Amino acid sequence: MIIVNGKGINLTKDISVEEYLEQNRYQVKRIAVELNGDILPKYSYSDTMLKDGDRLEVVTFVGGG
Repeated sequence: MIIVNGKGINLTKDISVEEYLEQNRYQVKRIAVELNGDILPKYSYSDTMLKDGDRLEVVTFVGGG
């Protein structure tokens, strides 16, 4: 199980951060991701695999004017 924004999620297979974000329809250009307390650079989303016990926080930026 991983924790995403405070909610427990059971993964059925190994998945990268990028795959998780795509499956959950996040707009990658408009978010910031923190993994286990550290900001994760966008370039590493595809290489970073989520594993049991990970804590993921996804923050979506809202445009305004």
